[in-house]
Amino acid sequence: MSDTYFYDPATGHGLPHDPFKAIVAPRLIGWISSRSAQGVLNLAPYSFFGAFATSPAVIGFCSEGRKDSIVNIEATGEFVWNLASRPLAEQMNRSSAPVAADVDEFALAGLTPAPGRNVAVPHVAEAPAALECKLLQIVRLNGLDGAPMNNWLALGQVVGVHIQPQYLKDGLFDTHAAQPIMRAGYRADYAQIGEMFQMVRPTA
Repeated sequence: MSDTYFYDPATGHGLPHDPFKAIVAPRLIGWISSRSAQGVLNLAPYSFFGAFATSPAVIGFCSEGRKDSIVNIEATGEFVWNLASRPLAEQMNRSSAPVAADVDEFALAGLTPAPGRNVAVPHVAEAPAALECKLLQIVRLNGLDGAPMNNWLALGQVVGVHIQPQYLKDGLFDTHAAQPIMRAGYRADYAQIGEMFQMVRPTA
């Protein structure tokens, strides 16, 4: 067996591009809607997103830089995650434009803000599913040297779930039919679900 290609991130990867985001992939997109303290709607996609608990359900995303989403969520204590699907890829990408804080990305991307049920933040009406969240905590990450990083992790408890009825099949959410898109590597690389398979966890 040949040796692996090894590098220490502290001294550089020695490759044309940093492979980290291509290795930790694909990653579901954190398409986050929020509302500013002044009432301006915000919608932005984040590359680092995930689920962290189920009872209660907790999701989170991390912002590289203290962007509008973090500022808004800190002020209001609420946000919504919207499932970015293949048919909504262009609108999702448009919502990533670096615009001023007073710009409504719902309008910019041509999307419909649907009212929340348990939060005052709207979700993307066109999305197959959306998760309303109340803020648990915002954590500014620290490096190994203890110095603060330019990264903020927002964790929220899910307090409401929206599902488009056509994606419920025999009471199950049809992930394949919903066509979620994911970040899959370098700057412009995305992926979508292909073949799925089942594997039952062993009991012993």
